[in-house]
Amino acid sequence: MPEALRVVIADDQALLRGSFRLLVDSEPDMTVVGEAATGAEAVEVVQAARPDVVLMDVRMPGMDGIAATRLLTERMPSARVLILTMFDLDAHVFDALRAGAAGFLLKDTRPADLCAAIRVVASGEALLAPAVTRRLIAEFARTTGSRPALSRELDVLTPRETEVLTLIAHGLSNTELAERLHLSLATVKTYIGRLLAKLHARDRAQLVVLAYETGLVTASGGRSAGPR
Repeated sequence: MPEALRVVIADDQALLRGSFRLLVDSEPDMTVVGEAATGAEAVEVVQAARPDVVLMDVRMPGMDGIAATRLLTERMPSARVLILTMFDLDAHVFDALRAGAAGFLLKDTRPADLCAAIRVVASGEALLAPAVTRRLIAEFARTTGSRPALSRELDVLTPRETEVLTLIAHGLSNTELAERLHLSLATVKTYIGRLLAKLHARDRAQLVVLAYETGLVTASGGRSAGPR
């Protein structure tokens, strides 16, 4: 039997931490190995416990979840941080992804979906909730003003790879990508692997950040009209 996934919960609300602990510990394939009420505590606990996944709240006293995520991913490149957020925290979510978070999830998500998210992130995938991704695009466009010209950084991509990157940035899962592009899941994973290698991205979450920052994704949901 495989070893249970090790999870650390970082949230300043004790009641929420307790709820998450009960939920995680009720699953046969995962266990909570530590808790933290602040970002600074989260860094200490994670470095000591070496979990597979960290559930990280954005807003905590002192060092917030974004700063804690940045420190953890710098000190422990293998750390997989899943940000827990609310709709009104989208601007913070983008900062968290830039800091190295593996993805984000709404705090009011269903218990089964939270457990599934932990498994996804632990497997090395990134998790990007489509509902939040759409709001994230709009927030990024609002805070950055006019769209930049499409970056030359993407010139290394083929048209098909660019199409895959665009759909990833809009929150499509591997299964949805396969259905949309009429490809097998294995082929989709191959494309994602190529994107990670060509763009020197750590994971799927960083691909989304690159899509925003290079101007590939627009607030209207389309692709930039900039030159390639």
